Amino acid sequence: MSLIIKNLTKQYNKNKIGLTDYSITIDKGVLGLLGPNGAGKSTLMKIIATISKPTEGTLFLDGEDIVQNPDRIRKVLGYLPQDFGVYPNLNAYEFLEYIAAMKGVGGKDLRKRVDMLIESVNLTADAKRPIGSYSGGMKQRIGIAQALLNDPKVLIFDEPTVGLDPEERMRFRQLISELADDCIIILSSHIVSDIETIADEVAIMKNGMLLEKAIQPDIIKKVEGKVFETLIDNSELNTIKTKHLVVNTSRQKDKVNVRYITRANQPEPGSTTVAATLEDAYLFLTQTN
Repeated sequence: MSLIIKNLTKQYNKNKIGLTDYSITIDKGVLGLLGPNGAGKSTLMKIIATISKPTEGTLFLDGEDIVQNPDRIRKVLGYLPQDFGVYPNLNAYEFLEYIAAMKGVGGKDLRKRVDMLIESVNLTADAKRPIGSYSGGMKQRIGIAQALLNDPKVLIFDEPTVGLDPEERMRFRQLISELADDCIIILSSHIVSDIETIADEVAIMKNGMLLEKAIQPDIIKKVEGKVFETLIDNSELNTIKTKHLVVNTSRQKDKVNVRYITRANQPEPGSTTVAATLEDAYLFLTQTN
């Protein structure tokens, strides 16, 4: 299964463009979308999910135009939008069975599948409570479950780990890993570590355009040899910020440990080269392009 997107543009009005001439090929496995707010990640996902239509461009799923024939992807789609809503008076069983009916999913094994999904997102103990009484993280988990109801072959998750605690984020990553061999999974997150842990490929976006799409090691190569750490006095920090891209800082007694990316291959005296990470590459690409 393959999703091919060519020259995609989404223009909301003359002053607002969501995507510009965006082209990408997405195969089975997990594609992680990274980008700052306003990069166009949600716009791209809504177009793939056929919720929004592009101004220009084409999308093909296994050679079939899904702009002209949206039912082709809707039949095999699971989608968790960023602004996922629930019916607060329904419990988890009632809500999932309602969503199943909306998706045309039924049959004698439906309850068994609902039970399995509720267990997979760790909601069995709370499944008979009204969803309105759930915490934000629990509502997010029921959103993940509804996306999986129809055994989808294309899964779209927009910020799925928002509100999840570390244990639940780990459970989610394990769940996605189990599905990745048989599905196209598109996952957007502001949490770079989630993408780093789970994604086969990464697409980095900014201002509605694709900056880079590759496997993680190839993206990280963009900053190899450019990432350094140094221990400085606090008074020196502003000077380093004007010369380099500071990734993070941490205090060590009366000193500051600074991790930075050199802009001109001229590190500060006394700096140590450190192994580059996906976060380093993401910050470098989005802040220098």
